[in-house]
Amino acid sequence: MSSQTASLRNVKPLRAEVSAAEWQTRIDLAAAYRLCDLYGMSDMIYTHISARVPDEPRHFLINPHGMLFDEITASCLLKVDLDGTVLYQPGGEYGLQIAGHVIHSALYRARPDVKAAMHTHTTAGMAVSALECGLLPLTQTALRFHGRLAYHDFDGPERDLGERDRLAQDLGPHNSMILRNHGLLTVGPTVAEAFTAMYGLERSCQAQVVAMACNTPLNELSETVVEKTVGMYAPSVVRRYGLLEWPALLRRLDRQDPSFRD
Repeated sequence: MSSQTASLRNVKPLRAEVSAAEWQTRIDLAAAYRLCDLYGMSDMIYTHISARVPDEPRHFLINPHGMLFDEITASCLLKVDLDGTVLYQPGGEYGLQIAGHVIHSALYRARPDVKAAMHTHTTAGMAVSALECGLLPLTQTALRFHGRLAYHDFDGPERDLGERDRLAQDLGPHNSMILRNHGLLTVGPTVAEAFTAMYGLERSCQAQVVAMACNTPLNELSETVVEKTVGMYAPSVVRRYGLLEWPALLRRLDRQDPSFRD
């Protein structure tokens, strides 16, 4: 057994050493990693999900780079500050991924309302990110994002701190973004909402690439229907997606493997 494997299996439980608010956030974030893997949105050890520490707004939690998403637990998550200093790191040598720091610190620096962020490299997400047309209003689910979706042009992997301002500027007031030629990004006021937004965005991309691959004319919606539906999905009209779903998702994880709570 490698020293890394042994040390990660013996990560010190943190529940008694952090606030109740931070512990709950750790549980929710660990759950998001497990759910990301469960729903086919993980990319081995790559990509990342983060959450701001509720009572320490300049600090956020993120995965140790080197662990698979289905290995993540509440206690093993790194705690880092907006400058990239690792404040807590569990046993082993798994540390902070540079791209993870650049992307997530950019969001938390620019948007005090953002409490969680999720980035993926799924096949469907990357495919739509490579299409000039981007995400089309082809399905009911896609219409949740129509007019509320930002785009960020690819300029190489996010390893330069100078990229943070451009990321934040391109996201603007939106909670979902397509990183062109790269992947997908969602943010939210809770882990549950960031995850559920990503689930919806991912499903929208999956439906689009499958429909386009059929090599037959698409049934495009009229402008009137698009505008009507977009209005019905306005944040002031529709419920906050994620809050109702989250307890059920946690129950599913508890039935399968409750170790994410450790």
